[in-house]
Amino acid sequence: MNEKLLKQCVAEFIGTFALILVGVGAIHHLGDVPGGLLGIALAHGLTIAVMVSATAAISGGHLNPAVTFGVWIGGKVDFKTLLNYWIAQLAGATAAGVLCVNLLGIAATAGGTPDLGKDFGAGRGIVVEAVLTFFLVFVVYGTAVDARAPKIGGLAIGLTVALDILFGGPLTGAAMNPARTFGPALASGHWNNHLVYWLGPLLGGALAGVVYGRFLIKESK
Repeated sequence: MNEKLLKQCVAEFIGTFALILVGVGAIHHLGDVPGGLLGIALAHGLTIAVMVSATAAISGGHLNPAVTFGVWIGGKVDFKTLLNYWIAQLAGATAAGVLCVNLLGIAATAGGTPDLGKDFGAGRGIVVEAVLTFFLVFVVYGTAVDARAPKIGGLAIGLTVALDILFGGPLTGAAMNPARTFGPALASGHWNNHLVYWLGPLLGGALAGVVYGRFLIKESK
């Protein structure tokens, strides 16, 4: 691994670590509080906003395997970068999950792992995660990848995460990010419906990569 890619992976590790740590903690503290969903959405959205802004100049601020996958589908990163980013993101998520277990306990970490709402099936869960992740990766393209777009840091991306959680939180936990589920699941042993949080986000990210990365981003002739 060359020095540039190593620095990019370190940035992805740190940013993803922050998202999982704050996300699990926010759910633990606010999950049973009236109006807690708004606080949970803001906690995730603000973390993404600041960490994407902090890492964008180094790695692009993906912090999410589904984002990296969508950017790869759109031809903006190569396969080597995809694999190394995934390793860094999942490692950061796992480190955060382990720290959450030690700070908050296994039950709290398991409770902070995205899962399906009561009577909400896996098929519908995949659809929700795919749609929410499509929105997220679409906004990543529109505000961070497209050279024509206004560069407004991670603000729009963080706001997208927050609004997605406000809709999807009660349904699927609104992970939009395989690492967001993988790290806490590995640390706590909470693997319920785990494939939903890979299939949905990767499908949504891929669709955004095709729609924006392969079509909308190109100038009309």
